[in-house]
Amino acid sequence: MSHNTFGHLFRVTTFGESHGPAIGAVVDGCPPRLTFTRDDVQAALDRRRPGQSRFTTQRREPDEVEILSGVLEDEGGRLTTTGTPIGLLIRNVDQRSKDYSNIARSYRPGHADLTYDLKYGVRDHRGGGRSSARETAMRVAAGAIAQLVIPDVTIRAALVAMGEIEIDRARWDWDEVDRNPFFCPDPVAAKDMEGYLDGLRKAGSSIGAVIEVEAQGAPAGLGAPIYGKLDADIAAALMSINAVKGVEIGAGFAAARLTGEANADEMRAGPDGKPTFLSNNAGGILGGISTGQSIVARFAVKPTSSILTPRRSIDTEGAEVDVSTKGRHDPCVGIRAVPVAEAMLACVLADHVLRHRGQNG
Repeated sequence: MSHNTFGHLFRVTTFGESHGPAIGAVVDGCPPRLTFTRDDVQAALDRRRPGQSRFTTQRREPDEVEILSGVLEDEGGRLTTTGTPIGLLIRNVDQRSKDYSNIARSYRPGHADLTYDLKYGVRDHRGGGRSSARETAMRVAAGAIAQLVIPDVTIRAALVAMGEIEIDRARWDWDEVDRNPFFCPDPVAAKDMEGYLDGLRKAGSSIGAVIEVEAQGAPAGLGAPIYGKLDADIAAALMSINAVKGVEIGAGFAAARLTGEANADEMRAGPDGKPTFLSNNAGGILGGISTGQSIVARFAVKPTSSILTPRRSIDTEGAEVDVSTKGRHDPCVGIRAVPVAEAMLACVLADHVLRHRGQNG
């Protein structure tokens, strides 16, 4: 029970470490006869790739994906899924393991160093090994495959808060997300974030963020009562992303401050006879089953724990030490969590589409 796999019918297994020779994924359960190109997967990875601005880690990884199995390639370079496991590989080319030599025997506060040692009796101190956000590149690659299963569903995510800076939803512009280095839909807030994060970066510190992810066009009926709830699976998938400490669906925690009248999403009959909702506090999910509305979730990403400021800790012998982390780190790891969120939601929805088809035909 190594717990490196998620999903039921659409299953993703990832492998590899931050400073190993490569990271990879096996996507199993993808239906046959779906066509795509390597560039479709690469385009998703390029959005997450490190080193694209001064606001992310300066580790220079091209993140070029190799597709090893599960497809047939035609003369034009188009790939067709065969229904067998799809192997994906990205080689690590810019590791600097020496940056971590000073913490080989010390536990970094806020990191998984201590818990990995307590559980396994051994840990990879070079960038955190499996606990590194480097692993999420393979989730993004798998998410591109998942999108083939749900071609009519549009999944988009955006950074809606960084520290104390929050967007103004009246200025929300999806086109703006790809115009700034923060994946922020508010151009004014994005400009504020620039100066704010510059100061934190130069100080060797870090900050957290809130990401919102939305799926438009998801069919009604996905999910199952009680133990197969769609929102529970989405929450688990988003919570599994490194550094995520909180998830909410729809109105989320704000629903606790609403009255029953304000919270309930009222309905009217639409022109096609299907229900039309007058609001979406439920985030597109009722009773664990999708309503056909947009599915909306948000999650909180904690500040990057690797910072230059010395922090009190202990070493492997129990002696008290001060730890500061050298190397190349994201001053706000939440920025690159945006494409990861899109990928995880795509994987969950692809899995639930196949599960719904299996039960309901």
